[in-house]
Amino acid sequence: MTTLTQVRQADRPAPRRWLQLIMGIVCMAMIANLQYGWTLFVLPLEQKYHWGKAAIQVAFTIFVVTETWLVPVEGYLVDRFGPRIVVMVGGVLVAIGWVMNSMADSLPLLYAGAAVGGVGAGAVYGTCIGNALKWFPDRRGLAAGLTAAGFGMGSALTIIPISAVIKNSGYETAFFYFGLAQGAVVFVLAFFLKAPLGEALRGVAKVAQSSISMKWTEMIRTPAFWVLYLMFVLMAVGGLVATAQLAPIAKDFAIADVPVSILGLTLPALTFALSLDRILNGLTRPFFGWVSDQIGRENTMFIAFGLEAVGIVLLSQFGHDPFWFVILTGLVFFGWGEIYSLFPSTCGDTFGSRYATTNAGLLYTAKGTAALLVPFSSLITAATGSWHTVFYVAAGMNALAAVMALLVLKPLRARMRNLRPVKPEMMVVHGARANG
Repeated sequence: MTTLTQVRQADRPAPRRWLQLIMGIVCMAMIANLQYGWTLFVLPLEQKYHWGKAAIQVAFTIFVVTETWLVPVEGYLVDRFGPRIVVMVGGVLVAIGWVMNSMADSLPLLYAGAAVGGVGAGAVYGTCIGNALKWFPDRRGLAAGLTAAGFGMGSALTIIPISAVIKNSGYETAFFYFGLAQGAVVFVLAFFLKAPLGEALRGVAKVAQSSISMKWTEMIRTPAFWVLYLMFVLMAVGGLVATAQLAPIAKDFAIADVPVSILGLTLPALTFALSLDRILNGLTRPFFGWVSDQIGRENTMFIAFGLEAVGIVLLSQFGHDPFWFVILTGLVFFGWGEIYSLFPSTCGDTFGSRYATTNAGLLYTAKGTAALLVPFSSLITAATGSWHTVFYVAAGMNALAAVMALLVLKPLRARMRNLRPVKPEMMVVHGARANG
């Protein structure tokens, strides 16, 4: 017979884990501008130093590479020592990175600032996603989606203020003060982050999940991991190009400053697109994460990835119109942002909870691999004289990933489940050794 004390103990983790989720979302919002606000700084840097857009965009690639490729190491530290110290260090590095950018008068210094900021952002991102996967084994898609939404939507409210500061006081001022503010918030919240210990979530998970907990050395020996990795790369390229190149694309289309009115709100096309894109890029993450909890990861991937391919093709055809530029870039980001909820949740489902931060971090390096291709978009555009080739290549990659979700990934994961049958009551939630 269940006693009142046992009921209370079973219910106790629920509010605690939602508080952890909220703090993770806020931390993610504080590092969002390092990626999604970057496009606002490209043209001012070019106008001041004339380094060339392609050379300046190398800094974006360095940021994404360092943000992603070190996440497995940071994830290992989180799994071993807890989230607190890793996020604290990340907050400090985030601030230092943008302060360095504010002072950069050479490409090497700009690249160094991008690397420092990337390491800090990766520490925060990997920790918060991994913590969400551990606290919510029953709702991984939703939890990862909400956390990733903080990163996707975090810059939506600050796009206009950053644009105003750049216009009125210069990009250096924007880098400096926003960098310090963002890093300070992350540093303070880090004190309150914890991982679930031992059996703290007993009774929370009510759905069948993997009871195995593969270490990363075991995970990389499975075909499922490499299929996931390839699909992640294919999907990440198009979105990263849009993120880094949206302002140059709008300038080349000669619509950046053309006013657009939607639902009574009038803004320049580029500013409108940047704000709307960030909102939709954030909303898509919990939305498709929740959908995947209901209809399955692979089915959701097929729908979302296909939507992204269609959005890119339409943007290529109709993006020269300022109204359709705003609408279609929103569609592109809505079809892209969900990869940051679908891939981590699929990874957690497939390879287990105990090493979820490390494993999801290793998969996340696919974003860094994709970032290596971003500077080529500028080179291809310069060689062809338009963005059409870049758009169609990205759309083709998205379509391929959509097909792979159903025809390759789904059978692979089904075979893994058949080899290791699991009952819900056998599921054990593992946590970090330390509270952090």
